[in-house]
Amino acid sequence: MIIVNTDKEKYFYDIHSLVKSFYPEEDVLVFVKGSREIPEDSDVILTIDLLLKWDEGHIDAEFIKESGEKESLSMNCIKESEADSADMTDSPKNVLKRLLYQMLNKETGKDLPWGTLTGIRPVKIAMHRLLLGDDDEAIRDYMKKTYICSDEKTDLSIEIAHRENRLLEGTTDGNGYSLYVNIPFCPTRCAYCSFMSSPIGLWKGQVDRYLDCVKKEIDETAPLFKDKRLDSVYIGGGTPTTLEPYQLEKLIGWIKGAYDISKVREFTIESGRPDSITMDKLLTMKKGGVTRISVNPQTMRDKTLELIGRHHSVKQTIDAFYMAREAGFEHINMDIILGLPGEELEDVQYTMDEIGKLKPDELTVHSLAIKRASRLYDYVADHGLAGMDTTSSMMKVAEEGARNMGLSPYYLYRQKNISGNYENTGYGLGDKMCLYNIITMEETQSILALGSGSVSKRIFEGHRIERKGNPKDVKLYMENMEAGPSPMKEFFS
Repeated sequence: MIIVNTDKEKYFYDIHSLVKSFYPEEDVLVFVKGSREIPEDSDVILTIDLLLKWDEGHIDAEFIKESGEKESLSMNCIKESEADSADMTDSPKNVLKRLLYQMLNKETGKDLPWGTLTGIRPVKIAMHRLLLGDDDEAIRDYMKKTYICSDEKTDLSIEIAHRENRLLEGTTDGNGYSLYVNIPFCPTRCAYCSFMSSPIGLWKGQVDRYLDCVKKEIDETAPLFKDKRLDSVYIGGGTPTTLEPYQLEKLIGWIKGAYDISKVREFTIESGRPDSITMDKLLTMKKGGVTRISVNPQTMRDKTLELIGRHHSVKQTIDAFYMAREAGFEHINMDIILGLPGEELEDVQYTMDEIGKLKPDELTVHSLAIKRASRLYDYVADHGLAGMDTTSSMMKVAEEGARNMGLSPYYLYRQKNISGNYENTGYGLGDKMCLYNIITMEETQSILALGSGSVSKRIFEGHRIERKGNPKDVKLYMENMEAGPSPMKEFFS
């Protein structure tokens, strides 16, 4: 256990996330000194005392090790009353995180690839600096001085920021929006999954009822967007291809009948699980105007698929991919996860080699994130993180493999408790890159999200953002929709 005492109740999340990045297997407690007691039998390996004296222009820290040895450090910062923005290099927040990083780096010998950055959207920093007029070299200097970000990750952020700016052209005028529809059903629940997904076998008789509730949301919200331009449609989940062909057909038809899709640049259905894909479903989606799908292997090792609860084989993945090509799909994404239980560098290399033979149009490379809502979290609690670590070598093999397929990085995000303090990166071929993913990460336009567990995002003038979610519980969502209007109707009115 690691204890962090502070004299002010501020930046707890940032402190916790940074310390956890250095000590992923330790419990980390952050609290105002004296506000709680720690049991005497607690196995505390490190105590950090923070004095946040930013009103005096400095921050002080003392590390007390298990042996009793102490080490202190102080850094100057801009006085909080004089800091125009938390983005300033010497703002109290950034100095606090650099101070912690320096001491934790010395204590553990670890270098974090993203430095002090703990947020999920690091590319937004490079995007913002470009908008301010910084050139690439100025951005590199800012990210190193402010966040101790590695050269490799800084260059990746800048490359992606330039590509995103180009792909977002024509969508940032304030008149566009995107539509998301959540289908919360899956063939089975994967061990690493933290999303609200329900086994289709238990809900088979309720799917049409669920879709009727989604249709009600469609009918209630479409008039609110009649003067807006719909740029992208994304049906996700869950696994939308757990729907039968007739259900896919009517859902697509409802969307096309209610919203003006004449300007839509991309229509995605997240097919995901190969064991949910059939030719009838593919042809139904193709006929309905779907332009982009996913066929997600996660790994090309059968033993790992069995271990993580994906009840399909590598052969089914390959067959589903070629079936999608036969159905006429020219934009297919594949997802993989690095750091899966028991997988080593040679397994990642094998997966990349096998995917390279298929030649997908997109590849999304995820680092394993252990989420509390996943079955894997319970496994880690009992057995530790041994055998589940994303390494820099794995990341390099995945990046080199993607680039050798002719794919370029176009979006990036990070997650809490992500393995190795790395990131998830999407690679695409030419212009075959997912616009919806970029819009979600850069928050450049409103997103109307329908269905259980979905969260709408409304962008106001001045880039103020508000969010509104539907209930995650499928039964509660249906009961609410049958009893009254969609909360999205009021939210966007």
